[in-house]
Formats: sequence, structure tokens, C-alpha cells
Amino acid sequence: GKTKSKTTKPCVNKCFPPLSKHNLTLKGYKAISKALGLQRTTVRAIIHKWRKHGTVENLPRSGRPTKITPRAQRQLIQEVTKDPTTTSKELQASLASVKVSVHDSTIRKRLGKNGLHGRVPRRKPLLSQKNIKGRLSFARKHLDDPQDFWDNTLWTDETKVELFGRCVSHYVWCKSNTAFQKKNIIPTVKYGGGSVMVWGCFAASGPGRHAVISGTMNSAVYQNILKENVRPSVCDLKLKRTWVLQQDNDPKHTSKSTSEWLKKNKMKTLEWPSHSPDLNPIEMLWHDLKKAVHARKPSNVADLQQFC
Repeated sequence: GKTKSKTTKPCVNKCFPPLSKHNLTLKGYKAISKALGLQRTTVRAIIHKWRKHGTVENLPRSGRPTKITPRAQRQLIQEVTKDPTTTSKELQASLASVKVSVHDSTIRKRLGKNGLHGRVPRRKPLLSQKNIKGRLSFARKHLDDPQDFWDNTLWTDETKVELFGRCVSHYVWCKSNTAFQKKNIIPTVKYGGGSVMVWGCFAASGPGRHAVISGTMNSAVYQNILKENVRPSVCDLKLKRTWVLQQDNDPKHTSKSTSEWLKKNKMKTLEWPSHSPDLNPIEMLWHDLKKAVHARKPSNVADLQQFC
């Protein structure tokens, strides 16, 4: 059931002489195209097809040929490799400039076949070159530290627990056109609907004491928290005399008065690179705390503070 084309084209197969390696080496593309009255690109395509498949006949194919040429495909790969944030719509416009008109879904499929898939990017702290050098220096300095050093490190940090915080992802089973029914939605409140600021600490042997921060936290409040919670936590966790206090570079932690207080109370601190919350393992503990608190569904700030 093949239909004949209405347009008449020169029959290349009939007028093209039998191909062999001998006459291919004797005559070049220019001589062959002049002898047969064909375009040089046509001659080159036919010879390339014969060398690859051993025939110049039309090969069977499964469907409609793709509009994206190999050249256009290379252009797509180069653009997304250079800038991974490029959208499929922008790639579509880029191909249109070279007279290749395809749907943006076709572009996504073609990139997928080449191992390039659209994904939600991971998030990490914004670091300057100075921050990067500081983190690298920290890693090299502590690369050979024994396990005993980390076992006797007291990790500390503050976190804000919101009443309507989004600490975990939620899913609902619902039918079409029922997404906005009351049972299928999660209520949100601006600014979290109230929050509680919590200071906490932990070591390899377990969690230490914690404190709920009332009002604005300054150096004096921070020093009072350390005074009431650090030494008891060290005793409860049975840390050795060589224990080290870890804290980030918040201005309240590194102020002149706080530094003098730490020195006076003989608390050795771990030198910490700036903007490095992802290096502190207490962040995973905060995630567990928020998940456990919201599982109890606090209805007001008082409940939230009690559950924390």
C-alpha cells in the first residue's frame, strides 16, 4: 500500500552506476556530480549511505523522520551543558533561529534520550571564594583527626520552629476537580502563624539540654544559655575533659564579650568556617524535632513551646 509521489524526481538508483571501492577512489564527488547532473551534497549522501549500509535503496523506518537534525541536536546539548537553567521554550526559540521548528516537548524528549533530564535543583548555601577557601582549609586541618575528637565535640545551634511550618511534604488522595475541597488542602498562615526559637546541643553519645529563647537574643542572653546548659550537658553526655564546643559565626557567638566569657570559663571552641550550616550535623536533629512536634498538631504557640 505505498503511494507514489506526485512530484517527479530524477531516479538516482537507475542513473547511478554500480558502486564499488574501485570507482569511488577513481572519481571524486565533483566529477560524479558533473557526470550525473546531481548536486554534490546528493552524491556525498548517497556514497555515505552505501558505505554505511551497503545499499542506496530507501531503508525501512518505523515512523515519521525527526525534524531535529544531528546538528540541531548538538546545539541543544551544547546549550544545556553551558547553562543547565535554560528552559525548553528558550531552546525552542534558539532552534527556530536556525529554521528548525519543533514543539518544546520534542526538545525535552530528545534531551532525555541523550541522558539530560529536567530535575529540581538541589539547594546549598551561597558561598564566596573566601568562604570556599575557609571550608577547604577546615577540611584539611581536621582530615586526620581521630574519631575520639569528634566523639567529644558538643554541637550547638539555634532554630525557629513555626506553628504552621512546612517541615515535611504531604500528599493527599483526591479525585479530579476536588483539589480545593477542605479535606484536600493544608491551611497556611502568613509568617508561620507564630514561632518559638530554640537553642539546643548534642554529641555523639546523644542529645543534651535545650532552652527556649524568649524575646530578642543578644550576647548576654546567649552567654546565660551557655552558662545554664553547656556544663550540665557535658556531664550528662559523659564527655572527656578534652571536649570542644562547636558554634557558628553568628555575631552573638563571636562578639568580644562572648569571646571573653568563653575564655574565662575555659571553654575551647571549634574554629568554624563562615556560612557552613550544612557542615553541622545538628541540622538533621532539628528536622527530626520539627517533624515530631508537628505530628502532635499544636494549636497555639503555648502548645508549640511545650511540645518542643
